[in-house]
Amino acid sequence: MQQQKETHLTPIGYLLWFFGGIFGYHRFYYGRQLTGLLWMLTAGVFFIGWIVDAFLIPGMNRDANNQFKTGETDYSVAWVLMLFLGIFGAHRFYMGKIGTGVLYLLTLGLLGFGVLYDLFTLNGQVSERNGETAQGEPVPA
Repeated sequence: MQQQKETHLTPIGYLLWFFGGIFGYHRFYYGRQLTGLLWMLTAGVFFIGWIVDAFLIPGMNRDANNQFKTGETDYSVAWVLMLFLGIFGAHRFYMGKIGTGVLYLLTLGLLGFGVLYDLFTLNGQVSERNGETAQGEPVPA
């Protein structure tokens, strides 16, 4: 029996939880945008939710692995690049979006608003790219 490749990794989830958990970064990583926004606006629901999430991450990881498409573009790499170098467009360059990568580089992630947009859409962008590359279609830059 062949095991499907994981799209999201538990250690990366904990890394994002540790460095950006009170801002909901790990929740965005796992495709939970609404609760990610709640965490962002309430400092991880006043730190209590942040602590509870340390125990919930394995389940969130399982759900994300069932929800998103596998492929050439790695979700974890894209998210870590966005966390540490998002305002420079590193995650966009990684996904082959050279035009918007240069735009982010020159405008510091469109003054942060582009990076905020990517918080909500990065999983979908990677999943779309993986769907396109899996079908053998060219991916637009």
